[in-house]
Amino acid sequence: MIKEINESLKPLTNQLINHSLYQKIDSPEHLQMFMEHHVFAVWDFMSLLTALQEKLTKTTNPWLPVGDPETRYLINEIVLAEETDINMKGERQSHFEMYLDAMTAAGANKSKIEDLLMQVTHGTDIFLIIATSKLPVSIKQFLKHTFEVVYSQQPHKIASAFTFGREGLIPAMFTSIISKVQQKFPQEDLSLFKYYFDRHIELDEDEHGPMAFRMVEQLCGNVDKKWQEVKAVAEKSLQSRIEFWDGIEAEIEERKTLQTI
Repeated sequence: MIKEINESLKPLTNQLINHSLYQKIDSPEHLQMFMEHHVFAVWDFMSLLTALQEKLTKTTNPWLPVGDPETRYLINEIVLAEETDINMKGERQSHFEMYLDAMTAAGANKSKIEDLLMQVTHGTDIFLIIATSKLPVSIKQFLKHTFEVVYSQQPHKIASAFTFGREGLIPAMFTSIISKVQQKFPQEDLSLFKYYFDRHIELDEDEHGPMAFRMVEQLCGNVDKKWQEVKAVAEKSLQSRIEFWDGIEAEIEERKTLQTI
């Protein structure tokens, strides 16, 4: 079924891999705008991951073995890599923190993501935060979809968004982004930005992606209804990412228009 679903998703994945947004990022300012949006996807990915960790591993006491050991290994391995990877300085750091450092190096504004994190820290309901925020609509719809999946409490649906919408897509999409951005900014110091993407490509392509697809298979088994739901969530996750990219592109285009007036 994995092969069939991936085949059916090709029109959506191709839209993302070849999205016109990447060609529109043609100044440091546009790259900053991209990062100021994309950081929200870097952040909310962790909620998909920890939702799977809660459902597929034992995180409360007394401890007992839960589910399939291969699935437990996958989740714990990705949490380890995402929360405590090695940064460019050889220090332990989460990928999210690496991205924040890359934003600083690129001159991007972190105030929007920092404001959201402050509200999350205070315990405000995430859907209320999203609804009342002044974030662009494209970010709000993307976050809303992610947390609707997270709070579905259904592991196969969470695994679908995680696998088809993130892990299985990232290598091809990130490679496309990096190749186009580097061509346009050969003199800019994008080392931290590139390092973040390279780490994701390396881990997801060689290890996490294939393991994530196996996780979906284990969670669905031979239950047709679960496979149908996996496909539906995968489609919606990819469409949500396309709308997210469309929103960034629209803001860049608007900025270009204002600069020519």
